[in-house]
Amino acid sequence: MAERPTTVKCLVWDLDNTLWQGILPDGDDVRITDAVRHVVAELDRRGILQAVSSKNDHDLAWQRLEQLGVADYFVLPHIGWGPKSDSVRSIAERLNFAHGTVAFIDDTPTERAEVSYHLPEVRCYDAGQVTDLLSLPEFSPATVTVDSGRRREMYQAGFRRDAEREEYKGADEDFLRSLGLWMSISRATDDELSRVEELTLRTSQMNATGVHYDDAALRRLMADPEHEVLVVTMGDRFGPHGAVGLVLLRRLSGAWHLRLLATSCRVVSFGAGSVVLNWLIDQAAAAGVHLNADFRGTARNRMMEIAYRFAGFGDQPCGCLDGQESPADADAAVEVQRLHLVPAPRPGPATMSLDAPDLAKGVSR
Repeated sequence: MAERPTTVKCLVWDLDNTLWQGILPDGDDVRITDAVRHVVAELDRRGILQAVSSKNDHDLAWQRLEQLGVADYFVLPHIGWGPKSDSVRSIAERLNFAHGTVAFIDDTPTERAEVSYHLPEVRCYDAGQVTDLLSLPEFSPATVTVDSGRRREMYQAGFRRDAEREEYKGADEDFLRSLGLWMSISRATDDELSRVEELTLRTSQMNATGVHYDDAALRRLMADPEHEVLVVTMGDRFGPHGAVGLVLLRRLSGAWHLRLLATSCRVVSFGAGSVVLNWLIDQAAAAGVHLNADFRGTARNRMMEIAYRFAGFGDQPCGCLDGQESPADADAAVEVQRLHLVPAPRPGPATMSLDAPDLAKGVSR
């Protein structure tokens, strides 16, 4: 069976004779068909971000997008006269997306060729394929959640937050405190399973193993009394960040096994991964158990290894998990490095409030 293609995270649109019919610089009264409107709205519902790369006068083109009622759908518009590959590259960098998760659609073969030449991993589509996009597997995420439908709004709030941060004159820690950040760590429910599965699919930089846990695997873990499936959500005065992290933890009498920690790259600057790790370490210290963490290096998750090392995890051998492997550990059979930590109490976060369960009670035996 053919491998499912990587899901597109952002589609970059050309405008003239692609998003709309006609050429704005030629004075055409450009219009967007109902079919294209449907594509734009449905991609947004599926959680696929949309941006613009167009050779046009910025003010006139953006005004027309507003008049047509679609401007709000687009993040990071690049409207000007430079090479489109530069625009697509800038969009990918600003979103922190790998080029292989970005797509570009344009009616002009030379523009598509220019983007393909400079950005070979970006997938390019002819404007004639617009109405086919929704049926293509790369534009059809395996799961569509509540967070998917508001992903664009969360990114737009993030851009406003970043703009305020650039204007802030004080220390970074003071700025973070000014945001009114909050984090909630809670046990996953059946209703949240699709969001949890999506996190294992979409996170790459801050994913400790890169392993995808599907709905069935997550349900098995939730039904296992030794395992905790925990969802991390965050928000601040700009609005909710949505579900931003996942913890898969096996609790035993002498040791805990952190099988997966994954957090969204959107909350890296808030230290979300460190907050979760410090909370887990503090909980393990309270329970009087060792803490083990699985790590498998990928092309993009070096930051996660640094987070583990900075938290104190090391390579020193310890037999605290010997003989305690479970069938569930074989579900995601991959070559992993097991890191180890003898925990000590950790202070709570200094820049956000934290609401989390007490895992130190009722350790499984």
